[in-house]
Parts: sequence; structure tokens; C-alpha cells
Amino acid sequence: MASRANKQGGTKSGRKGGAAKKAAKSLASKSAGRPASKGSASKRGASPPRVLKEPESPMPAQHVRKPGLEAELELKPRYEAPHYRGSSKLNNRAALITGGDSGIGRAVAVLFAREGADVAIVYLPVEQVDAEETRAAIEREGRRALLIPGDVRDPKFCREAVRRTVEEFGKLDILVNNAAFQQHQQSLEEVSEEQWDRTFRTNIYGYFYMAKAALGQMTEGACIINTGSITGLEGSKELLDYSATKGAIHAFTKSLAQNLVERRIRVNCVAPGPVWTPLNPADKPARKVAEFGADKPIGRPAQPEEMAPAYVFFASEADSSYITGEVLTLLGGETTAA
Repeated sequence: MASRANKQGGTKSGRKGGAAKKAAKSLASKSAGRPASKGSASKRGASPPRVLKEPESPMPAQHVRKPGLEAELELKPRYEAPHYRGSSKLNNRAALITGGDSGIGRAVAVLFAREGADVAIVYLPVEQVDAEETRAAIEREGRRALLIPGDVRDPKFCREAVRRTVEEFGKLDILVNNAAFQQHQQSLEEVSEEQWDRTFRTNIYGYFYMAKAALGQMTEGACIINTGSITGLEGSKELLDYSATKGAIHAFTKSLAQNLVERRIRVNCVAPGPVWTPLNPADKPARKVAEFGADKPIGRPAQPEEMAPAYVFFASEADSSYITGEVLTLLGGETTAA
């Protein structure tokens, strides 16, 4: 469409040439798949430096109460991805993201919207203030946002979340399982049965419940993206239950991908290293939070905006139509994962 408009502009002059340029602008706007947004357009209109200077370690020595509100963090995680330009990869798709109120979930919601998708987010009711900011960010990208408070440990709620998404958007094309619970403990003896149960019910039962509910609404070309972790590949001596669930998520991803391949529904997983989100300041003492991610070759934890493009890659048929059952590690310079 753009080449046709350019051709018209090159062969005609004066008033007709001006009309062709206007037509080209109109076509480009339509191809973006979303109305213009003053907020996002102004931010992306400025030219950021070629290499963004992300916050470096040591991070703020801050501890916050569980489940951890992004609004309470002294150093706010970055999610706007000023370098990222949308290109209609998810035009008119409908996405549902668990744990979408903050951290990686918020950053993914923003980039999905920038690529043309409407986005529903699931979050705990106590995280409402974070969810409201995510809704505003989605709407600045010119797309619709749906907030669904609840707990993914409840299978009835998971079915209700899918029902509400389809009711609002008319379909469900992309499910991102991202909600998580973690609690560091020095030894296995310190991990209570209650903690073990909560971690598994949030981190793997919740993925199962959401995937099962979503599949009833998904058709050929849909996809499921799970959030794993490097701890699921290498283990973590103080995250015994969390690491076990992340390993289960990786195996669940590969198995479900094989199960759904004939239905042309892809299933993949992003397995990050340390990422600056409310999860760790809500879990670790302040002195350890300051050291978070400093041992990585890059020398700092990732920001959510650095993780989100991987989810766009897996969600986009243009980018990954031949890819299913993969676990993509994003490790800040580490080159091995057991």
C-alpha cells in the first residue's frame, strides 16, 4: 500500500501529489491497527539514545509487603520500551495475561497493545492500584483494556476470566501465563506445607487451569506463552518450591506443545534470569535486594521492557509460526543453562 502511494506522489505534482501524500499517511495509520494516541506517540516520537542506560546495581535496598506493589517501589521497573516500534504484528488480536498488573506482565501488555491487540489482565484484588496504571498504559497505546481481579489458584475464577475476556473482545487469541508466587527459605525444613501448596497452586496449577479454560475458546493460529525461569533449569538453593514449579512449567510447555500441534495452536515459554519487578523486593530482605542481579555478566537485573519483546515474538505468527515447544532463556550474558 505504501509503495502505491509513493508511486502516485512521484508521478504527479501539485495538488494531486499532496493528496497522494495524505492518502499514504492515512493508509499507514490504518495499517497500524489502532487509533493514534497522543501519549504513546509523543513518547515514541522523541529519539532515545541508541543504547538505553538501564538502572545498574546496586538496586535500592528496599523491602515491600507481599504480594508486592510496583507503585510502592522507589525505583520503578521500566515497561514503556521507547525503542520499540509497533508494526501491527498482533493487529486486532485479543490477549489475556495473568499477573498483568506489574513487572513483566505489564510490559508485555503494553507491547501487545502497541502491536494492535486488546488486552485483558488478571491480578490479585490487592494489586488494583498497579492494574489501573497498566490499564492506562494500554489505553495510551489506543487499545482496549479489561481488568479482571481474582486468584488463578481457583479454577472457577480462571474459567470466569476467560469468559469475561471473550465477552468483552469477542475472542481469545493469546494466553500469557505469568502469575507467580515465590518465597525464599534457607532450608527445606523452613518451607511450610502451606507455602509449598501456595507456590504450586499459583505457579503450575494456575497455568493448567488457565490453559484448560482458554483452549475451549482458541482456534487455529492461537498461542499460549508461559513464563518460566532460569531457576527451573539450574535450580536455586533458597527457592526449592519455586524452582520446582518453574521446571514443571518448562515440561508442561513442551508437552502441551506436542499435544496441540495438530490443532495449530503453538505453546512456548520465556525463561528469564533476574528481572527488576516487585516479586523480589517483596520476598528478600532489603540488603539482598540491593545485590539482586549484580552477579550476572551484564552486572544488573533486566528491566521488564527488555523481556517483553520475546513474548511478542512468540505471539506473532509473522515471527514464530514454525516455533512451538521452545523455552527461550534471557540471562543477561550467561551462556549456559543446565
